[in-house]
Amino acid sequence: MAKMMSLQAAIAEYVRDGDSVALEGFTHLIPFAAGQEIIRQGRKDLTLIRMTPDLIYDQMIGMGCASKLVFSWGGNPGVGSLHRLRDAVENGWPRPLEIEEHSHAAMANAYDAGAAGLPFAVFRGYIGNHLPKVTSTIKFIDCPFTGERLAAVPALRPDVAIVHAQKADRAGNVLFEGIVGVQKQACLAARRAAIVTVEEIVDTLDAGPNAVVLPNWVVTAVAKVPGGAYPSYAHGYYQRDNSSYKQWDAISRDRDSFLAWMQEHVIEGPTDTAAGADHGVA
Repeated sequence: MAKMMSLQAAIAEYVRDGDSVALEGFTHLIPFAAGQEIIRQGRKDLTLIRMTPDLIYDQMIGMGCASKLVFSWGGNPGVGSLHRLRDAVENGWPRPLEIEEHSHAAMANAYDAGAAGLPFAVFRGYIGNHLPKVTSTIKFIDCPFTGERLAAVPALRPDVAIVHAQKADRAGNVLFEGIVGVQKQACLAARRAAIVTVEEIVDTLDAGPNAVVLPNWVVTAVAKVPGGAYPSYAHGYYQRDNSSYKQWDAISRDRDSFLAWMQEHVIEGPTDTAAGADHGVA
């Protein structure tokens, strides 16, 4: 049964140094506030897992939270590179970062395998691709029934999964609407805890026909964090702030400007929403 907690209390209780942590959300419902709270609490040596790591992982990597990144396609969507990620990989600043790169298909299948309690995922992929040459966890096996050559990757089983959603009811059931990535699978795959931040807590979810409802037996903690996905968007609540993504490119290119921005907007910023959401969310 999910516990209703503050975001600060949920991170303090469930996220530990050295954990593997997946903060998932595809284009939309990205859990920025949760990642920034991890930064404020000074977590270190994390293995960060995510499909399309974007600005929040750039911030976490730049502030020294991560020792490893398991990912598919890292970049600032529609803008360019993640400069703090590149600096960590290329120059070891603020600390060296090990990377394990996969395709989107591999990550999605690996989450599915983790959610099902399987040791690895099997799928068609990586044919003619260079990633198997640089990622040691990509293997190939022969189907015992047809002989077909298939790709295999280890299941993803993060210690903690963290996602953002539109609503939770008072029993801790969670509603996702709009574009949904692998949030459901990440929560089901989590070994220790699934933390969900939400825009609001309601009496009834009133789920539409295309919604995803995560039952409370999957969820460890629910925290009400309005604006918790900013500057990404929450369908039905606020739009994506494209200007923030464009501005991040200049902010993150330079170490000093990055650290100054993080100090002002995250370390000394609001703890009940994502950085900038207090003025960026209508």
